[in-house]
Amino acid sequence: MAGAACRATAGLKIKIPFIQDVNPIDKRILEWDGNPSDMPTKDKLYIAVDLFARWRITDPLQYFLRLRDERSAQSRLDDILGSETRNAVAKHELIEIIRTTKDRVPLRDTLLTDAEKELDMGALVPIQKGRKLVEKEIFTAAAEKVRVFGIELLDIRFKRINYNESVRPKIYDRMISERRQIAERFLSEGNGEAARIRGNRVRDLNKIQSEAYRKVEEIRGVADAKATEIYARAYNQGPEAVAFYEFTRTMQSYKSIIGKNTTLVLSTDSDLFKFLKGMAPDGDIVRARPGEGK
Repeated sequence: MAGAACRATAGLKIKIPFIQDVNPIDKRILEWDGNPSDMPTKDKLYIAVDLFARWRITDPLQYFLRLRDERSAQSRLDDILGSETRNAVAKHELIEIIRTTKDRVPLRDTLLTDAEKELDMGALVPIQKGRKLVEKEIFTAAAEKVRVFGIELLDIRFKRINYNESVRPKIYDRMISERRQIAERFLSEGNGEAARIRGNRVRDLNKIQSEAYRKVEEIRGVADAKATEIYARAYNQGPEAVAFYEFTRTMQSYKSIIGKNTTLVLSTDSDLFKFLKGMAPDGDIVRARPGEGK
């Protein structure tokens, strides 16, 4: 705007050729998008920080005299915002930059035991500020420095924060190791629970078998007692009942002793022989030899 007063109102204007020059200055909100830059945190971890900001021109004359165009303004913003971001990141640990606020409440694993909850397993690392306050620090420091160029800084935000390529494999290895430790813990607990269930199963099976055996023995004892009672009553009913009982018992023993091709050699005074000698046909099953009963 050389050779003429600064005009900030809309409408048609007149310019004297070769004497006056027109230098348009944008009144809209402008954007600044920085390039990702590697910088160390307080805990010596290198991270790639990508920042963006919004700004506008509030003093066109001062802006023109010191910067002249938007290209120069973007360059100055690169220097100032990059420097303030580096200073802020270097003053804070990584967790302070990643976490949004210090009041965030994490989701807790429902599988954690009460003892593990008391040890704060799964809890977030405590922080003092958080990313929002770090952004505010950068904004406050940078806004004061860009004001001398006729620029008002409106807002800044971290667009992306990532680990440096050289650090990333180590971080991933550590994350994998932590997850593996948790998996091993759950696996160990699962194996212990499986062993407990198997032990209970064997114990319950032995208990069932023992109770079944006891029940069988009780039933068998009752049956033997009943049979003995029946035998006793049979003996007490007279000679005919006793003879019939002996006959039925002997018939039962024949069934278990004599098979299809069985040959018996019995004495003539044998209890088994006395019921067979009047039944067996000649030459079949039973052969009694003279004088063999003595």
